[in-house]
Amino acid sequence: MKNKVLLQIIPWIIPFLFIVGWHIVSTNEWISTKLLPAPLTILKSAYHLVVSGELIYHMQVSVTRALVGLLIGGGLGFILGVANGVSKYLYLFTDTSIQMIRNIPNLALVPLIIIWFGIDEGAKIFLVSIGVMFPVYINTLHGLKNIDPGFIEMGRMYGLKGWNLFKEILLPGALPSVFVGLRYALGIMWITLIVAETIATTRGVGYLAMTAQQFMQSDIIIITIILYALFGKLADLLARFGERKVLRWHKSYNR
Repeated sequence: MKNKVLLQIIPWIIPFLFIVGWHIVSTNEWISTKLLPAPLTILKSAYHLVVSGELIYHMQVSVTRALVGLLIGGGLGFILGVANGVSKYLYLFTDTSIQMIRNIPNLALVPLIIIWFGIDEGAKIFLVSIGVMFPVYINTLHGLKNIDPGFIEMGRMYGLKGWNLFKEILLPGALPSVFVGLRYALGIMWITLIVAETIATTRGVGYLAMTAQQFMQSDIIIITIILYALFGKLADLLARFGERKVLRWHKSYNR
């Protein structure tokens, strides 16, 4: 029991020490509080934003953009990964083009996306979708390509083919790699969303940060940074939870 409690405490030691150090630096004014407000100042500002409903509103907008982009981009990446993983000819036909697009930085696409979609929600969701698609695609493809051929042959010996072979052998064998891609994509999702929300907008956590920058409100900017960090951590925890549930049959997740 003590070991379990200790294991739960250890990951939070560094964040705790960071906050303590931050408080000491701010209290002694080793750094100007205009540049680095004290933790209590941040908490008070966050409280006022929550009570006014402003923070919750912008959080809902950002989370919606992120989830819609994840569903579109992640779904497309998974489908392409599966298609190229099971079809040699489709892989030869499309993979080179996909890899070329993957290496284009998201920031380089922003001017073109604004021309295509304007500054509405479509532009932001498109950027997030592009960002999350490639990690899911690459890891899904990698998972299918690295399945032991012996398992596939054994499945065929038992009469499995087509959809049944995919469902019983290929998909379970690729799932560990798919979840790695999903967890990586979740991190990319928030990074891309930050970029997307710098495009002219009046809603979202990014808008809150940009407005705070104009008025030199460093406490609000720090709140938005903390929010993105918490979003990323929560998304990773949910992905790991799903990973453990779906892959509980796998020896690496059944310890």
